[in-house]
Amino acid sequence: MSRRRTRRELLKNIGMSVAFSGLGVNAVTPAAAQHVHQAVSEEKAKGVYKPKAFTAAEYRALRRLCELVIPADEKSKGALETGAPEFIDLLAANNAELARIFTGGIGWLDARMRKQHGAAFADASPEQQTALLDVIAYRKNETPELAPGIRFFAWVRNMTVDAFYTSRIGMDDLGFMGNSAVSQFSVPVEAIQYAVRRSGLS
Repeated sequence: MSRRRTRRELLKNIGMSVAFSGLGVNAVTPAAAQHVHQAVSEEKAKGVYKPKAFTAAEYRALRRLCELVIPADEKSKGALETGAPEFIDLLAANNAELARIFTGGIGWLDARMRKQHGAAFADASPEQQTALLDVIAYRKNETPELAPGIRFFAWVRNMTVDAFYTSRIGMDDLGFMGNSAVSQFSVPVEAIQYAVRRSGLS
């Protein structure tokens, strides 16, 4: 079996597990995520990344969503630098149900934004984009009209976070050192104080 065929089947299996996970919560194990990141790196090495599951307009919207979920700041790079949009696109390209969730969700965002501001989501102003996401970010705002957007944005957040924190940049952001030995480990005083306060023993 060729390496390309093995990678394609692996991505298909990962995509299936994500689609069946329900809102993409912890759907990609760290080991599986490394395969997806490797596939993204290989695609980027060929030149400008071309989306596999989405149209150019849908992919623009996906990139903007990922950027808004985890923007770059003075401490760390953001979701775009970790390849989160490509991560999601490759998995969606290997699972029709996952692709349907994202194309349908982006379609909902575009329709909602056009109704409110006369522009697709990716073409709206940053203020208009964040205002819409501020509404659909919370289940307390759920109505029959907003429910599809709320559900979709949960998918976007969860998969963007998975893509970010399983990347090298994300792991560095967390201070993850891997399976390296340490000569001494001590629990931070703040953590002990917090645990004591929570226990009611203080």
